Amino acid sequence: MITIFTDGSSRGNPGPGGWGAIVVADGKTDTEKTEKAGVAKSVTELGGREAHTTNNRMELTAAIEGLKYVAKSGFSGDIVVNSDSSYVINGITKWVHGWKKKGWKTLDKKEVVNRDLWEMLDGFAAEAGVGANSPRVISWNYVGGHVGVAGNERCDEIATSFADNEPVKLFSGALADYSVANILDISVSVGASAAKSEKKSSKARSNAVAYSYVSMVDGIIATDKTWRDCEARVKGKRGAKYKKALNKFDESEIMAQFRENSSKN
Repeated sequence: MITIFTDGSSRGNPGPGGWGAIVVADGKTDTEKTEKAGVAKSVTELGGREAHTTNNRMELTAAIEGLKYVAKSGFSGDIVVNSDSSYVINGITKWVHGWKKKGWKTLDKKEVVNRDLWEMLDGFAAEAGVGANSPRVISWNYVGGHVGVAGNERCDEIATSFADNEPVKLFSGALADYSVANILDISVSVGASAAKSEKKSSKARSNAVAYSYVSMVDGIIATDKTWRDCEARVKGKRGAKYKKALNKFDESEIMAQFRENSSKN
């Protein structure tokens, strides 16, 4: 699994802006402790700046640069892109298909805003999903911003630092050497704002694009790609459980949770 976190920022809309991306994958690193093993889970931080831009353009650029890096890296495995931009998530999973059919026009026949970046993102998404190890799946996952998701918080730090023209030092190396704890944890942090964070996380999960739907009926676990199929399986079945999965990793976690709960009963 290749995990990408992205975020964009602009000081004024338009104004100076920055973007940040983090790529976590299995691959070679330059650290001494992993040279002997040859392959280890690595982290690569990316970032950049534009003097005059918008927040949406920076959000798109972050996703483009993350996928561009993966496409050129030779990393194998399915990809999960985590973004706090519903504009990016909805655009690449829903709107872009209609735009292309209409010659990059909206429903009211106007030119798609940021078409240049949407075409690039669509192209790099396709490029990252082909190759010797493909077909592989690219999942687009919405995560709430500023709710304690470590990867999103770090990307925000990178993006805003570039927007302020005071870029932070970008990390590249082994996951074991990375200073950001729990980078792969997309659950929100607990603490004084736990209740507020939980509410935001629940809403974000509800609005997120589904990777699949996991259900358990009479102790048998299954996955469906559409809610209609899942609903047909669980409707009217006593004790049935179901939950939306946001990506392949999330799907595996839900299945494991259902199995664990089933063994306790």
